[in-house]
Amino acid sequence: MSDLERRIRALEDRASIAELIASYGPYADAGNGEGIGSLWADGGTYTFDATRLQHPDIAGLVELESHRGLMAAGCAHVLSAPSVRIQGDTAVAANHSIVLVRRSETWVAERVSANRWNLVRTEAGWRVASRDNRLLTGGEWARELFAL
Repeated sequence: MSDLERRIRALEDRASIAELIASYGPYADAGNGEGIGSLWADGGTYTFDATRLQHPDIAGLVELESHRGLMAAGCAHVLSAPSVRIQGDTAVAANHSIVLVRRSETWVAERVSANRWNLVRTEAGWRVASRDNRLLTGGEWARELFAL
């Protein structure tokens, strides 16, 4: 592979990973469990709070009572642009996520979290091997997710 081909592949990989991560919020806000599930590799995991889901059960995330409550109130899952490190067919990304919820006439930041995404290149493109989401409550354990 030439240097130019490597550089183009790296740009394409970064764009694909950024698009994958950016897709999560609209899928979550639309209640599209199938879309969310499509982001994960077989056997991939998603850990948040005291919950750990494994693919294909991740698609059921939108059926959780807590998620249905957010959607009924009006919500927006907003993810920041990720910082991405790629090494061959694996990658790690870190970003912030904020879940905004409508409370009366005001939007409130219900959750502000650190995220670490471990990704793998598959025949279908980049997929999530694991995502860890921790609330930014001042503890070091959440900030550790940002270390790439």
